[in-house]
Amino acid sequence: MILAAIQDINFWLYTSLYIIYFITVISTIVVILSENRNPVKSIAWIVVLLFLPVVGIVFYFFFGQEYRRQRMISRKGKRKLLKNINYSENEISNLPLFLSSESIQEIKLGYALGEFIPYPGNKVTIFTEGESKFDMLKSKMRKALKFIHLQYYIFNNDKLGNEIKQILIEKAREGIEVRVIYDDVGCWKVKKHFFEEMTAAGIEVYPFLEVTFPQLANKINYRNHRKIVIVDGTCGFIGGMNIADRYRDGVPWGIWRDTHILIEGPAVQGLQSSFAVDWCFTSRQLLSEKLYFPVVAPKGNTCIQIITSGPIGEWKEISLTFLKAISNAKQYVYIQTPYFLPTESLMKVLQVAALAKVDVRLMLPEKSDSPVLQLASHSYIKPMLKAGVKVYFYQKGFIHSKTIVIDDEFSTVGSTNLDFRSFDHNFEVNAFMYDKELAVKMKNIFIADQQQCRRIPWSYWRRRPVASKVKESIVRLLSPVL
Repeated sequence: MILAAIQDINFWLYTSLYIIYFITVISTIVVILSENRNPVKSIAWIVVLLFLPVVGIVFYFFFGQEYRRQRMISRKGKRKLLKNINYSENEISNLPLFLSSESIQEIKLGYALGEFIPYPGNKVTIFTEGESKFDMLKSKMRKALKFIHLQYYIFNNDKLGNEIKQILIEKAREGIEVRVIYDDVGCWKVKKHFFEEMTAAGIEVYPFLEVTFPQLANKINYRNHRKIVIVDGTCGFIGGMNIADRYRDGVPWGIWRDTHILIEGPAVQGLQSSFAVDWCFTSRQLLSEKLYFPVVAPKGNTCIQIITSGPIGEWKEISLTFLKAISNAKQYVYIQTPYFLPTESLMKVLQVAALAKVDVRLMLPEKSDSPVLQLASHSYIKPMLKAGVKVYFYQKGFIHSKTIVIDDEFSTVGSTNLDFRSFDHNFEVNAFMYDKELAVKMKNIFIADQQQCRRIPWSYWRRRPVASKVKESIVRLLSPVL
């Protein structure tokens, strides 16, 4: 009798749990549908919820919630930052005369999306490997007279990381203002004492969206992927390289091929604005003083717009500007990206360009640091090849470069990959650059890298083993949530 009662209790307990779980799943699906997201992404999450019991609901609460309606900084705070930059929309009519009507359109779009200001008169130095980039970074930081603002997704406690840390500590002891933002998930493997040593030396250090319970599910999926440094408001770095030995020393199968740039000129204000917004978000301190936004004389001929994007805000700023630039292309579009998981709109605009006989070239790594992401990336190659896109696999090592160059006028370098995560979940930043001489340099770098690649013909790709195609197709279903 007692046994029967226990069995009865267990039955009703399990039944109640099943009912609660079923209601939770249905409620979550209703929420997903009511948010009117991209249908592909919505379907992907519904598939996960229905076919991965328990795991699916956990995945959703950790990685699937939408925060686009929130703000990183108040309107009042944004106005305080912008007061240091005397600029109005009317000044777009005074942009350099050499710019094409297509470039003017793209610049106007960037300004409309987030008041991202175009700055003429900049000098740009391109770095395609870590040694020269980090040598220049260390040199510029050692010469700092007022402040250093540094922000990286990864700031490792390794040889390079300690070299950078030591310079920052030395400058702080000299009385230079030093501020550091690191991403909490990007630096999960880094022990706290690494950053505490900087704090003890007088450096202000903050993690971006620190992941702690009970807010774990609200924060883990939204990461700050930006990689920028500003020194004295007169020069700044932006690109794809984090602070870790592999960015300088390479990987077991070859070099680490990346792209980073040094900007000298008025556009450094754009980098400082990006940092100031993130600093306000993490520290609740507004860096609105003139000290951080000095007037910088023109140093070169490149017009630059610094554009940021993230899961907070109304628009997907970088994604939309990419789409506009590619759709404006008349001659060629050359792209380098380590991960290629395009949104439907990006895939279509690349196909349309290629079908219209624009020379579209896509460079991906032969071997990736993420086998799962590589499988998903490969699932998108077939529709690219069928439309006439030329696909190249980089063989000399791992290509982590995130660049686009178009028609000998437009080029962009930054932290943004061509994937759902960069477009939807990460906080990213890119320099959108308008200058013929610089674009030609970027094009020539792409062509030089092409010599280290093998081109993937359609005849080869369609004859791959069926098992490979099946694995890629399965992983592709999850690409919007990877």
